[in-house]
Amino acid sequence: MATYFVSQGRDEIPRWREAFSAARLVAPAQARAWVTREDCVWVMADVEAWPGLVEVLRRSGAALAVMSYAPTPREAFQALDAGARAYVHALSPPEVLRQAALVITHQGIWVPPDLMARVVGGAFQALGGADRLREETLQRLTERERSVALAVVEGLSNKEVARRLGITERTVKAHLGAIFRKLGVRDRMQLVLRLSQREPQALETGH
Repeated sequence: MATYFVSQGRDEIPRWREAFSAARLVAPAQARAWVTREDCVWVMADVEAWPGLVEVLRRSGAALAVMSYAPTPREAFQALDAGARAYVHALSPPEVLRQAALVITHQGIWVPPDLMARVVGGAFQALGGADRLREETLQRLTERERSVALAVVEGLSNKEVARRLGITERTVKAHLGAIFRKLGVRDRMQLVLRLSQREPQALETGH
């Protein structure tokens, strides 16, 4: 398995080398020609038309990640929608890069925890939002758990859920734990998929 970092030729971050000593820095054209199913590919978000490049590389079956110097929820969702399985800050420590690589090469998805709530909200809307809610699934929860679950899939953080419902963050976490157990999911994104009539997938948030 090869590891490639795709950029316009301006990026050579030492942390990449620390994380993956054998990684190769390549241009977009080289990536299109060389990448195969067994590879792990990191695409810089400052590459021209990077979403299209990610879509092309996705067809090879490689594990794809997008790196950004200025991460935003909108760009994270754009990366995942294009076919990337990870969205990572370009200046992340080597151990974070290795963790993300491990997750995506095992068919999981990795997103930084500080962006997860917003990405979840974007995914919920993309999957139909409240119009596609699986009501029979919600009925398995208590009234308070339903309120927490709906706030979470809207894209609210634990702190924002607590503020909306007039409870503590600790209580929000407790309700989330109960919700995950009852619905057989392990994280926010799986909760969105479960409530939106989709099958849950593996996902990591860097915790």
